[in-house]
Amino acid sequence: MSFSELVYSHIVPFVDQGVIPLLYALAFLFFLFGVARLFFSYDDEKRKDGRKFAVWGLLGLVLIFSIWGVVRLFLSILTG
Repeated sequence: MSFSELVYSHIVPFVDQGVIPLLYALAFLFFLFGVARLFFSYDDEKRKDGRKFAVWGLLGLVLIFSIWGVVRLFLSILTG
């Protein structure tokens, strides 16, 4: 088994079906936690923390989506 076969048959599916959905879920949970804390907290400090969580969660979702999209584009170009 060559290195490219190993990568395309084992590593890419593991990352694509295991790691990336986990990262999406974590970023989405950060976002939801931040939004809930932003809307349902009465303390201004907790609201600021909630806003930070929401922004970082949203930024994480955008970054994961864009980086994995570029990786998938490169993989589709390389595999023909």
